[in-house]
Amino acid sequence: MSEVPTRPQQRVVVVGGGPGGYEAALVAAQLGADVTVVDEDGLGGAAVLTDCVPSKTLIATSEVMTQVDGSSRLGVRYPDALERGETVGVDIGVVNARVKRLAAAQSTDIRTALEGVGVRVVVGRGRLGPGEVAVDGPDGAHRLPADAVLVSTGATPRRLESSMPDGERILDWRQLYDLDVLPERLVVVGSGVTGAEFASAYLALGSQVTLVSSRDRVLPGEDADAATVLEDAFRRRGMRVLSRSRAETVRREGDGVVVTLTDGSRVEGSHCLMAVGSIPNTAGLGLEEAGVQLSPSGHVATDRVSRTSVPGVYAAGDCTGVLALASVAAMQGRIAMRHLLGDAVRPLSLKTVASNIFTAPEIATVGWTQAQLDSGEAQGDGVMLPLATNPRAKMQGVDEGFVKLFARTGSGTVIGGVVVGPRASELIFPITLAVEHRLTVDDMARAFTVYPSLSGSIAEAARRLHPAPLL
Repeated sequence: MSEVPTRPQQRVVVVGGGPGGYEAALVAAQLGADVTVVDEDGLGGAAVLTDCVPSKTLIATSEVMTQVDGSSRLGVRYPDALERGETVGVDIGVVNARVKRLAAAQSTDIRTALEGVGVRVVVGRGRLGPGEVAVDGPDGAHRLPADAVLVSTGATPRRLESSMPDGERILDWRQLYDLDVLPERLVVVGSGVTGAEFASAYLALGSQVTLVSSRDRVLPGEDADAATVLEDAFRRRGMRVLSRSRAETVRREGDGVVVTLTDGSRVEGSHCLMAVGSIPNTAGLGLEEAGVQLSPSGHVATDRVSRTSVPGVYAAGDCTGVLALASVAAMQGRIAMRHLLGDAVRPLSLKTVASNIFTAPEIATVGWTQAQLDSGEAQGDGVMLPLATNPRAKMQGVDEGFVKLFARTGSGTVIGGVVVGPRASELIFPITLAVEHRLTVDDMARAFTVYPSLSGSIAEAARRLHPAPLL
C-alpha cells in the first residue's frame, strides 16, 4: 500500500506582534504551520504597550474617581476627611507605574502563549523580500524563508510640524504614562475617540481640561445623540469645550504651553495632548518594492479575507486602515491564517463589530447607525429609551445616557444599536449577539432580564419595536 503524500509544512512569518500579528500566529500554529513572529517594539504592540491596555487602565482609575465624585448623591459622606478639608485625589506617578506594570505583564503573557505553541519570536525590524523576510535586529541580521507573510505593523501617532511633542509638556498619547505629576491644566487637541477618552479621564482625575475640537461637536463620527449627551456631561463637569476651533500651533512657554488657534486666540495650559489621528507603520518594510498596493495614506489595501495585492502576503490591523480596533485587528489576523491554511473561514463583516468609547458615560455601538437609517441607506425603525427612566439607573444615581435599538422594518430583525451609560461596553453584548445571529426584536423581548437591571432597557426597547400585525 503506497503512502499518502503529506503537504509540506507552511512557513509563515508574521511581521508585527500586535493583536493582528499574535492572534494570527496562534491560529497558524494551531493549524500546523511553522510560525515566526518578527517584532520590534514588544509583543502586544501599541494595543498592549501604549494604547488600549494602558489607556483603559488609566481610565479604570478615573472611573473610580467619577463614582466617588457622585457618591454624595447616594448619601455617602466622608466626615473626618471633610472636617480636615481634604479631598479625594490621585497620585499620578503611582497610577502610571501600575499602568506600565500591567502592560508589561500582558506582553509577557503573550510571549508565553506564543512560545507555548511553538511560535518562534525574533526581535527586530522585518523587511519583505522574494520568498523571505529580512530582519535587522539587536543580535544581527536574519533571513527568514517564508511561504506566506502577514504584515501587522500597526500605526503611530500623527505629528504636526507646528506642534511637535517634546515628551514633557507637549505630548502624544504614548508619552502620558511618563508623567509623575498630574497636569494641572491640560489642553487636548482633537475630539475624536482618543481625545475624548483622555479628556474625560483627566477631568475625572482632577485636571482642568480644555478640549479643542475642529468640528461642530465632539466625536463627529459617532451617533449624534450619544455625542450630545457626552458633550453636555463634559461641560456640566467643568470641562471647557471649544467647538469649531482648530489649533494652528502648540509651543512651550515658560512652565506651560500655549495653543494658538487659527482665529488668533490663545489657550494656555500646563500640558497639551496632541490627539490628531495616526499614520500607518508601512514605510521601510519593502511593501511597494514587493508590489503590495498601498492607499494614498500609506495603508495596506486588503480584501475581506486580509489578502493584499500580492499572493501569499496578507495584512491585518491598523496598518490596513479598516477599523482601528484591537478586536478587528485580531479577527483580520485569524481570518488571514485560516484562509491561507485552508481552514473554514468567513470574510470580515464590519456590520457585526461592536465598539466602545471609554468616556464617562461610555458610548457603545454595533451595526447600522442612526445616520444610515435617516439617509435611507438602511431601512429600519428605531427607538430610544433614556436610562433616567430605568429603575436600576435611578438607584445608582444615573441620570444621563440611553439605549437605542434599530430593527428592520416589517421583519423586526435587529440591525444595530447604541448604548450610552456606565458599562456600556458590557451592555452592548446582547445587541451584538442579536445583530450577529439575525435575531428579531421579539426574540430579544421574550428573553428574561433581571429586575432591576440596566439591561431591562434593552428588552423594553425590543418590546416597543414589536412589528404591528398585518390587517
